[in-house]
Parts: sequence; structure tokens; C-alpha cells
Amino acid sequence: MANTNMTEDEKVLHQMGYAQELTRRMGAFQNFAISFAIICIVAGGITSFPVALSSGGGGAIGITWVVGSAFALVVAAAMGQIASSYPTAGGIYHWSSIFGSKGYGWAAAWFNLLGLIFVVSSVNMGVFLLFRDLFLAQVVGMDTTAWVSTGELSQGWWIQSAFIAGITIAQAIINHYFLRLTTILTDWSGYIIMTTALVLTAAMLIWAPSHDFSRLFKFGNFTGPAGGDVWPAATMGMYVFALSFLHVVYTITGFDASAHTSEETRDAQKEVPKGMIRSVWYSFLFGYIMVCSFVLALPDGKDASGNMVDGVTAGAAQGWNAFNWLIAQVPMPSFLRSLIIIGIVVSNFLCALAGLTSTSRMMYAFARDGGLPGSKTLSKVNPKLSTPGAAIWAGGVLSVLATLYGGAFLILSTGCAVFLYLSYLMPIAAAMRAEIAGNWKNKGPFNLKGASLLVGALAVVGCAVLIFAGVQPPQEKVFYLIIGMIVVMLVVWFAGLRNSFQGPPVGDEIKRRQAAIAAAEKAMGK
Repeated sequence: MANTNMTEDEKVLHQMGYAQELTRRMGAFQNFAISFAIICIVAGGITSFPVALSSGGGGAIGITWVVGSAFALVVAAAMGQIASSYPTAGGIYHWSSIFGSKGYGWAAAWFNLLGLIFVVSSVNMGVFLLFRDLFLAQVVGMDTTAWVSTGELSQGWWIQSAFIAGITIAQAIINHYFLRLTTILTDWSGYIIMTTALVLTAAMLIWAPSHDFSRLFKFGNFTGPAGGDVWPAATMGMYVFALSFLHVVYTITGFDASAHTSEETRDAQKEVPKGMIRSVWYSFLFGYIMVCSFVLALPDGKDASGNMVDGVTAGAAQGWNAFNWLIAQVPMPSFLRSLIIIGIVVSNFLCALAGLTSTSRMMYAFARDGGLPGSKTLSKVNPKLSTPGAAIWAGGVLSVLATLYGGAFLILSTGCAVFLYLSYLMPIAAAMRAEIAGNWKNKGPFNLKGASLLVGALAVVGCAVLIFAGVQPPQEKVFYLIIGMIVVMLVVWFAGLRNSFQGPPVGDEIKRRQAAIAAAEKAMGK
């Protein structure tokens, strides 16, 4: 007996050869909220603020944020069109496999998975740094000298590692055992992030020493000692300009979370593309106003040589401590500063919580087709909790391990952006090729129509430029990691995985799975 109560979402999923195992718990707002929470403008916008300020100064924020956000919107639109056709968890993997090949999809999945793990790692490291340098130092007034890591196995390193492990365990417990709470926290994270950003922005503008908007359009070169050695000294203007992009693209990334939760979203073919695009748009808009307020609020001070200089120069000289120095300098009431700092720390925790949700769904989707070691375990969904428990804990463990390198924040944050955008580039490029060849015939409700190829081309070029900027010194270790991954993947693939790995179901395999799903539903009385 056929299942006559099947929703349109389930029909689409069954047509791709997959059963509805996860719960359709998310509406339009929830799908938007998970990407908005992972983007989290008070995470990357704050923790990587020195990346831009110590490269090109005020112009690296006032101009580059707009350009970088426009690029992210183009990528979100290109991916949204694909998601509308194939709304599945682990979207990057499926799209790359369908438009490319199973090997191409397998490689894209690994890049995406590493990027997602780096999201959780970098944000949770950011939670530690913000908790230490803002909450403990400025709210509690505690001496945190012992909390500063001086290298692997130092006292500060142990404190940092234990703290990150503790909050990651908490996030994994919430994700695994409390699905409803996860949804509530993800929903509320949007309001908390927005409120914190608005209050922080208002405070910066109200107590700014002046509103010199020309600061936002002046580029300088603050690499080397002038920028607290965040970046090595450089002389090429275009190189300095490229470095500044890493601030906005590290912040506005991870919006593929809307796609990874497709199988938990109602009316996914319409709402998933909207979720991605809206999350990028609102992050651009409110994030831009927020980071510009930081530049306007920078007070005059001393540069690296001890001379009195303008606010941008003084702020850049603080290096990685630029935002912490700024918020301490702004003469707002202490109770307001404390509330803002608490909001920032909580927002970052919720950002990583949502990141772990996205990572686990990617792992689950990839594992159910046998793409990961231990796939049989990682693809299991608890029938009572409706959560992929093993994938949640595996993602949590791997994210903690990635933070054990003492000076990891710049590598993790850059790697996060580079690996995610590399994984975005792959299905977009493959979809363009299929569209040119006339092989993409089942476009969903979100259809770019005549603009499709132009949007795709802009997305591919933009991703390539970002990847190039993201592997320049001192984060060349990301480049070595990419090369290392490619070598290992080629060895593993041609050593035999290409024969055993089947990839997403196609042709007769879809029919076989559909028959198995129908038989299982009949046995359960559906």
C-alpha cells in the first residue's frame, strides 16, 4: 500500500533515493536562523576585526565589507538555485556528485567537511579568547595572565584546551539529546546576535570621539609592526587589499547550513534558497553598520613607536588586541559594557552550536553513502531522538583536536573560509558545465533563469580570488594542507575507493532504494 500521506518534501527526497529519517522541524525562519547563527556577525566581525584593520586600515572595512558581501550574495544565489533542485542534507556533496562525478563529489565533501570542522574550531577558540580577554579581564577584573598560551603544553595551553573541550562537549550534548532545545537556541540566537550587534553599534556611535566618515574610505598599509604584526610587512597595495577580504569572508560563510538542514526544513525547495540569501543579506547590512561603528569609535592614541596618532593608526597598532582595546577605551557605562560583552560571548557559543549541527548533518549525509570511515555508525539516526548522535560527537571531537595547535586562530579562521568557499566553487562550476551542455533540466522553484550562468561565473571567479588570498603568508599552512589533502585523496581514491564507493544513488539504484523505503514504510503501517 502506497503512503498517501507523504508530503511534497518527502516525495522529492524519495525521488532522490533517500528515506525521511530526520524530523521536518524547521520552517522558513528556522532555516534562515541556523545560517544567520553560523555567520554570526558578532563572532567573525569582532574576532577577525584586526585582520582587516591591520591590513588596509579603515578602508579595508568601509569598502571591502561591501565588496566581499556582494560576492557572498552571488555565491549564495548560485548555490540556492542548486539547492532548490536537490534539497538534501550534505548538499555540497550531492550537488558535486550529480553534476560532476562520484569522485568529484567525494572530494568536494571532504573540503566542505574540513571547512565546517574549522568553523566549530575557530568559533569555539574565539569563545575562549573573548571569555578570557573581555569577560574575565574587563567584566570580572581578573588577571588572566596564566590563561595566555605560550605554546603547546604550557599552562595557558592546558587551560585553553580544557575550556574549548568543555564548551564543545556541552554543544554536543545539546545537539544530541535535546533537539527541541537546539532549535529554540538556534532561533533565539538570531535575536541575541541582532540585539547585541545593535546595542554594540549604538554604544560605539554614541560615545565615539567623532564621526569622521572619511576614515571608512581611506586605505593605508598597516602590515608589519604598524599593525601589531598581524600580517608580515608587505609593499604591494593589491596584496594588502586582498588580505582585508579575509575579515568579511570569514564572517559571512557557513550559510550552506541552510542546505545541510534541507531534510529538516518544510517546503525545502523554496525555503532553503531564501534562508541562504536572507542570512547573507542581513549579515551584510547589520554587520556593515557594526564594523563601521568600530572604525568611527577608534580613539586617538599611540602607535608602535609611542607617538600620538589618529584613531585608525592607534587601533591598528594594537594588533590582535584591537577590539579589546577599543571596547575598553569607549567611555560607555560599565554596566552597559558588561551586558554587551556577555551578549558577545553567548552569541559566539550559539554560533558554534549551530556550526556543530551543520557539521553533523554533513557527516550523516556523506556517511549514509559510505563516504567516511565508520560510515555505518556515523549514518545512524536515533529513532527516539531523531538526531545523528555519532556524527555529532565525531564532529565535536575533530573540532577540538583542530584547536590543539597553540597559535591556531588565524589558521583555523582562514582555513574555514578557504575550504568552505573551495567546496562552494566545485558544485557551482559543475552545475554551470551541466547547464551549458543542456543537462540540467529539473530546476526547482528558485530559478535564476537568464542570469544563471553570469551569477555562476562571478561566483567561481570570486571563490578563486578568495582562495588565492587565503593561502598567502603567513597562512601558507592552509595551502600546504590543501595540497596534502589532494595528494592523500588521490592515493586513497585510486588505491581502491573508486571501486567500492558508490556515491549518491542514480538510475536503478534510486529505484531499488525507493522500493526498500516503500517496503519499510508499509511494515511500519505508513
